[in-house]
Amino acid sequence: LKSLDPRSRGEHPELVAVRKVTSTEGEIFEATVYIPDGQKEYFVKKLNQYVETSTGDKRKNANLIEGINRIGRATVRELWTDPDEEFPDADDVAHWWELWLRNKDGKEHERLESFAERNGLKTSANYLGFGNRTVVLIRATVEQLTTAFETLDDIAELRRPHEIPTALSALAPYEQKEWLDDLFHRTTYADEFTPTVCILDRGVDSSHPLLAPALKKGALHSASQEWKHDPVRSPHGTEMAGLALFGDLQTLFRTLHPVILKHQLESVKLLPDANDDEHEPDVYGAVTARAVDQPEITNIERKRVFMMAVTAQQGEESTTAGRPTGWSAAIDALAYGRAIDDTKSQLTYLDRHERRHPRLFVVSAGNIRLQEPRDPSIDLTDDHLERSDGAPVEDPAQAWNAITVGAYSETDDMDGAPKEFKGYVPIAERGELSPTSRTSVSFEKHHWPFKPEVVAAGGNLALSPNRTSVDTPPNLGILTTRLSTHGQGYLTETRDTSAATAQVASIAAGIYAAYPDLNPETVRALLVHSAQWTETMEPNFDSKLKKAELTEKLRRYGMGVPSLERAIYSATDALTLVHESTIHPFEKKAGKTEPTIREMNLHELPWPTDQLYELAGSEVSMRVTLSYFIEPNPSRRGWKGRYAYPSFGLRFATKKRDEDIEQFRKRINKRARLEGEVGPEQKTEEGWLFGLSQHKAPGSLHTDIWTGDAADLANKGAIAIYPVGGWWKFNKDADQSDLGVNYSLVVSIESPETEVDLWTPVSQLISAPIEVTTEI
Repeated sequence: LKSLDPRSRGEHPELVAVRKVTSTEGEIFEATVYIPDGQKEYFVKKLNQYVETSTGDKRKNANLIEGINRIGRATVRELWTDPDEEFPDADDVAHWWELWLRNKDGKEHERLESFAERNGLKTSANYLGFGNRTVVLIRATVEQLTTAFETLDDIAELRRPHEIPTALSALAPYEQKEWLDDLFHRTTYADEFTPTVCILDRGVDSSHPLLAPALKKGALHSASQEWKHDPVRSPHGTEMAGLALFGDLQTLFRTLHPVILKHQLESVKLLPDANDDEHEPDVYGAVTARAVDQPEITNIERKRVFMMAVTAQQGEESTTAGRPTGWSAAIDALAYGRAIDDTKSQLTYLDRHERRHPRLFVVSAGNIRLQEPRDPSIDLTDDHLERSDGAPVEDPAQAWNAITVGAYSETDDMDGAPKEFKGYVPIAERGELSPTSRTSVSFEKHHWPFKPEVVAAGGNLALSPNRTSVDTPPNLGILTTRLSTHGQGYLTETRDTSAATAQVASIAAGIYAAYPDLNPETVRALLVHSAQWTETMEPNFDSKLKKAELTEKLRRYGMGVPSLERAIYSATDALTLVHESTIHPFEKKAGKTEPTIREMNLHELPWPTDQLYELAGSEVSMRVTLSYFIEPNPSRRGWKGRYAYPSFGLRFATKKRDEDIEQFRKRINKRARLEGEVGPEQKTEEGWLFGLSQHKAPGSLHTDIWTGDAADLANKGAIAIYPVGGWWKFNKDADQSDLGVNYSLVVSIESPETEVDLWTPVSQLISAPIEVTTEI
């Protein structure tokens, strides 16, 4: 083999891969040699020398020439150095490959990345250098890899990525325990003064070795004294707890890095165990209020994220989908901050006269039940996106004040699936909405809000080879903690909107941990503001599409996938401003029979005007999110005027590029105009992605993205917040405008293709308070 690998200076043939092959002739070695252009003469010369001396006693190059059985042009198959049977069968199915690149000029990785980008292939975020080799992962079909091999001179060797087992849950309990022990010793748990995710479910297994340190004394509760929290028999809450604390465990097992947790867990048993005798129907709004009350009795001031992945079906018809129920209205009232009075054993009263204590709720959108037993009318071969669009979110996920979470499929790769799933095909494309996730596309558009607001990883389902059933291969699930039962191990896979909700709740707790003084309305705003659509979702939000198409997709995907990093950090090229304020919506004037609009707030923002003018000609974007909590009026008496569901609404408007502050004020506020003066026409300027369809939409959260020239954005540094009607306006005795209502405004500027620092000049400006003008 040494003779195949001369070590002369300059470009020369190089032995790049060797593998042992069993054939009819016995065991042989297949050696792959890279021959640079113009270097074929090396072997021709060796062969000629052998021929010329073949009749003598000392044949030159005999070890080389006589050892060769055959010579042929190499293919990717010859570069494969793992066992033959592990080489992928299908040429047109994408797999992850471990590429070993020849280090020649230091640009090997750059060339590979360029090839991957041109061909739409994914590569690993990290790569490893070994001196004369660089190791990187790429996801490609055999055909695509063949093209890479024929295009690039750098590929020396192919292997199967050697990761941790795909299905850790399939390992024996004692083997799982080894993985758990390693993670446990790498983990620093948060202390008792940190925020918490409070899981409203059927209880959490407090004996699980990964969960026990996060469930401090007094963290386990039950909505009813009749339901003992321990022992827990239903697995769902324990699965949610693992995700709410750690996120996807598979990610943590892949690394050896320390894990530092910034929040803890609480658990309230909201319902009896699933395998208890069938419980009677109940007023679940009251049960939820009692569940919320339990941890607050222990410590009401603690920062909490109430996470609930328990839903119930409601009317599927478009005329009823999205309507408030007693349960969803209770969530809205609790989020708004109503006090809980449950001094009487069978009566839970949400008292609106006590001091408000706003709460943050993260609720699952609910799932389409595609596995057995399932609705026989469902055709599994139908487009799963159309199926989701026709399936409204389940009660109480239509709650206006809650963050409702849908699921998307993070993977569509069947690598590592157990043998019994051979031939199964993932239903959803990677980055697409999960096949079980519900939406608000079928809601009555003029009355009910956009749901879900965000989506998170919820796994995928696979369709059987005969296309008549679906199943849940473990490789398409999300690894989490398992309810401890004898002999069953500590890990399992979960999926769907429940798993997504737990992960979003974890992000919300992370925001609280970074900024413990934030209001719940602000944490909610940052969750949505940080969300981005996946590459698969992104084409649905092309600004060239009609507004009706865009808003329909918003009802499917929300604003995309949230990120803790994006929520808590401002980068130099992605500036984020956060402002918490109060407004008084209505007032009763003498001589008027009904209250009128009382005030609006005008925010003159610390704006990087000079820096934006420097970027003139460059495209930048501004994102605005407005979040507040409404007080619900759930009685069904027409949903208009005095019977409207929300107590009030808020809207935002930004200064146009060609307006000064005074013109902007007159456009928004009639009282700023002279008597008889007519204000400008009220229409949304160009550049907004959703426009009026979102700005004036129902709900208590409004978000939109403006894109345009940086010079135009330089003159848009003012935002007005103003109230619109609700039932408070028509009920002067119940109107709580005098107390004021909180709202949170989040504004960000992004200039990803520039090197201008937007953050520093603004950080200097905000050393002085932001000016907010309240106008009557």
